[in-house]
Order: sequence, then C-alpha cells, then structure tokens
Amino acid sequence: MRQKLTVADKIQQWRYGVDIGIGLPNTVPDTDGRALVDWARTAEEAGFSTLGTIGRLVYPNYEELIALSAAAAVTSRIRLTTSVLLAPLYSNTALFAKQAASLDRLSGGRLVLGLGLGGRDDDFIASGLSMDDRGHRLEEQVAMMKRVWSGEEFGTAGGIGPEPARPGGPEIILGGAAEATFRRAAQIADGWIMGGGTPDMFAQAAAGVDRAWEEAGRADRPRKLTLAYYALGPDARAQADQYMLHYYAWLGDFANMIAAGTAVSPEMVKGYAAAFEEGGCDEIIFVPTGSRLDQVSLLADAIS
Repeated sequence: MRQKLTVADKIQQWRYGVDIGIGLPNTVPDTDGRALVDWARTAEEAGFSTLGTIGRLVYPNYEELIALSAAAAVTSRIRLTTSVLLAPLYSNTALFAKQAASLDRLSGGRLVLGLGLGGRDDDFIASGLSMDDRGHRLEEQVAMMKRVWSGEEFGTAGGIGPEPARPGGPEIILGGAAEATFRRAAQIADGWIMGGGTPDMFAQAAAGVDRAWEEAGRADRPRKLTLAYYALGPDARAQADQYMLHYYAWLGDFANMIAAGTAVSPEMVKGYAAAFEEGGCDEIIFVPTGSRLDQVSLLADAIS
C-alpha cells in the first residue's frame, strides 16, 4: 500500500533545490493577534521553510521581532526571518543585539536576521533620525552586534546576554538592489534578499551578488532569497489590490504596477517559484496580502 504524502513531503519533492517560505501577515491591517499565532502554527504544520516578516514603522503593523517571538512560542522547526527589518531605526544597537539574541535563543537558533536600510522618510522623521549615511551606520551596527554576540565585556557584569543559540549570532541577510548593497553583504553578511521584483531582475541582481562575493575573496557562497506577493481563492485579485495599493500608496501610480505582479492563481505561484529557482534563488518567501488562515493551505496546495 502506497504511503500517503504529507504536505511537507510534497513541498520537499516539488522544490528541488529551493526552499519555499511563507510570510507572516504582520503588515496586513486589522490582523488579530490570535490569527497571527494560528498562522504560524499552521505554516509550520504545512511544511514551509520559514516565516518572513516585513518591517515598517509608520503603518498599522506588528513589530517584527515581537511578531516572530509570538510565532516562536507555538513552533519548533520553521525558520523565523525578518525580511527585512529596517536596521537604522533600531538606533540603540546594543539593545537591538540583545533583542535579536533573545529571540534566537528562545527559538532554538531559528532567527534569520534580514536587514535593510529603509527608504520611507516618514519612518525616519517619526524616529527623529536622519536618512543620511544609512549604509555606513548599518555596517557599524552589524560590527557592534557581532561584538555583543561574541560575549565581549562592556561593564562590571561582563557581556550583554543572552548568548545566541548560533555561535557568532544569527544568520544575517542584507536587502537592497544597489551594487553597494552587494559589496556590503559580501563584507559583513551571509547572504542577500530581494524585496520585490521579477525573476529576471532577481537573476541579474544575483549575478551581482556572486561577483561581490568573488571580489571579496570569500570561500563560501551567499544564500540568496526573494519575496513574492500572493493572494489565492475566489477574491484573490480584489484582496491583492486592496492590500498592495494601500501598503504602497506612497509610491503613487507605481503601486498599480506592483499590485499587478501579485501571484493570484496557483499557476502564477508555480510560475514564479520555477522562474526564481531558475535564476539561482535559494529561498522564496511568498508574502500574503490577507490574513485569512485559508491562505496558508491554498499556497501549500498551489506548490504541492
């Protein structure tokens, strides 16, 4: 008698060399806290590789490290990825390092710290921070966090704990589309993530990341990730437009182009996954545009 495959088995069989993750709907307005927790549990049961979060400040979303801490409490296997957290807004770097180490240790080493510079001036104005020289500040932040995670002593009590579960601290992934980001990632990070765009855009950028790794003389290879928005079910197009046009309203008419690229059918999901894999992607995080729990199973069905 043939053994029945679980959804996780189907994902593993389908994906070849690419991991399929799912976003936590932390940025979907009016998402109930219980819904967020149920989503995390269901996503792990379905076999997804990671739970991803998106960072904003001036928006009705859940903060990423807090949202992932809630997810960590009800899961045991799935990775927890900030994709991406706007690092310059976390201006107390020692405290930020402590928060990240706490989540990493509480989750048993499952935190993947995706970091970005941020591009919305309202986030910085609300924080009382300047957008100038963000790249250099990010480099300083990562250096400081690694000092904290290594156990360096800062006072009479010693270091800033807790010690992360992973030696040296969580995996660090940098987001951004500029050559400077690729070079920065090769110097201070473990990989790179594209925050949105086409498979062709990913392939072109991924080649730039590989060149930066080679020029930096690194013996390892970068882990390369991408985000892809999705909505599934009978009202998929309406759900996608409602969320995307609100979230990206600050971009004006360009928001319509972004919304149009949302995967709104199983065929589009499969097509994106295959095309990103062809472009050298290691992990695709499908980001939901709604928080109904059926969106988890509908995505699992689409890629199985």
